[in-house]
Order: sequence, then C-alpha cells, then structure tokens
Amino acid sequence: MRNLFISYDLYKVGQNYTGLAKAIGSLGQAIKVQKSFWFVKSSKTSEEARELLNRSIDNNDSVMVIDTTDNSAAWFGLTQEASHFVSENWSK
Repeated sequence: MRNLFISYDLYKVGQNYTGLAKAIGSLGQAIKVQKSFWFVKSSKTSEEARELLNRSIDNNDSVMVIDTTDNSAAWFGLTQEASHFVSENWSK
C-alpha cells in the first residue's frame, strides 16, 4: 500500500466537491486532513491517482498527488512557475 497526500484547488464557483471527494475515497482508505488536503492509503501510484482525479475536475482546476512511500509526485494545472520549480527541486 502507498501513502498518498492529495491537494487540490477548484477555481470555479459551484465546482463538484462531492464528486471529487468520492473519487478520492475510491482510491482507498481516505481522510480529509484539511479543507483541500487528504491522506489516502492506496494501491495506486501518484500518476494513477492523478489520472483518476482528473476525471472529476475541470481544465482550470489543479491537483497534486504526493506519494511519500517512494517520494514521487504527479500534478496537473499548476502554474508554469510552480510546475517548473517542483520539477527542478523534487528530490527522489
């Protein structure tokens, strides 16, 4: 099992928070730690989780999945600056 931390921002008013919460819950045992931050015990990798969650968000939203099991991460919708910074500084 993997230790996934999931963070997201839904930018448009009236987004489907319930649908995204269900998608996160479908990944495994999950607990909402903060408003937009979850801890999930899952068999999915960070990339697999991101792809599943992308089905529940819009193109203007963002999601980041960090797998502390192997120190990997996958994301979608970050600003170019944030994406570049994370890519350049992520330590595996």
